[in-house]
Amino acid sequence: MGEFEAIGDAVTGGVLGRAVEPKAGEAADGHTHERRCLNCGADLAGPYCSQCGQHAHVHRTLSAFFHDLVHGVLHFEGKIWRTLPLLALRPGELTRRYIDGQRASFVSPIALFLFSVFLMFAVMGLTGGMFGNGASEARQGLAQELRSDQRRVVRLETQRQDAVKAGKPTAKIDAKLQSTRSEIAAIEAVQTGKAPIETFQLDGLEELPGWIGSGISKATKNPELTFYKIKTNAYKFSWALIPISVPFVWLLFPFSRRFRLYDHTVFVTYSLCFMMLLLISATLVGFVAEWLASLAWLVPPIHMYRQLKGTYEVSRWGGIWRAAALTLFAFIAIGLFSSLLVAIGGLE
Repeated sequence: MGEFEAIGDAVTGGVLGRAVEPKAGEAADGHTHERRCLNCGADLAGPYCSQCGQHAHVHRTLSAFFHDLVHGVLHFEGKIWRTLPLLALRPGELTRRYIDGQRASFVSPIALFLFSVFLMFAVMGLTGGMFGNGASEARQGLAQELRSDQRRVVRLETQRQDAVKAGKPTAKIDAKLQSTRSEIAAIEAVQTGKAPIETFQLDGLEELPGWIGSGISKATKNPELTFYKIKTNAYKFSWALIPISVPFVWLLFPFSRRFRLYDHTVFVTYSLCFMMLLLISATLVGFVAEWLASLAWLVPPIHMYRQLKGTYEVSRWGGIWRAAALTLFAFIAIGLFSSLLVAIGGLE
């Protein structure tokens, strides 16, 4: 059933993306035209209504319905093939041209974002990536950590015995032994379900005021349930990455009169689209060559630099320091987004 749900997410993403994507500048598809618009009744003088923008010809066959569905998912009426190459190779040019008003040639940022989100989670659902096997992987990681700590205790005890025989001080070894044994006790408590709430505290985040602190506090009491809720809610609230990220881009141009919040929002949305598509590509490539997929970590800073330089027409040095700052800001934004998901998961 998981595979069907993943495929359904991809189709839904295409449909939603198509729903918000304007059709200006595209050719009508059909054999005949109406004389009056079937939506508002205005006289027609071309493939579109001059009053409401609806197609002059309306499909009424089942084959046309599925044609529109496939077209919406795979082609975005041809715009996707003009948008993706620029997004990958010349992101600054794409962003600037869209901001300056060239809209009919490209997929809008929000349409591409919706499609990318659903496609990403569909691929992750099919491949088991990202959140696919999080709980089992966490348990395996705890088991490996426990075995490693147990071997470390044996080594430290041997070192302590040798130090005692040689008449050397053992204070440092004793401190390491105590720390390692405490870590073993904590891991065993987690594995048996007897860990105290303090084990899961998130650096004081649960003490935040309001619903965020309340949600995080509840989440720490049942981390496995919280993880499941994060998995199911991540795509629903992925849009929150946009308002979370925009202020960080604004900080790069705080006193600019030329660049407005709209410019930053388009920049962020296209950038997020690329990062999601990069993650999808790296996941699929990883099945063939993991070393090649690992190189994807080098791409985001370079892409940010190119997009900054092309969108805001900054100098080479201005693009470099801003790309470095934006890379740091990206990690902060992801942390804030993760905290938001944990808080929401705790409240449900």
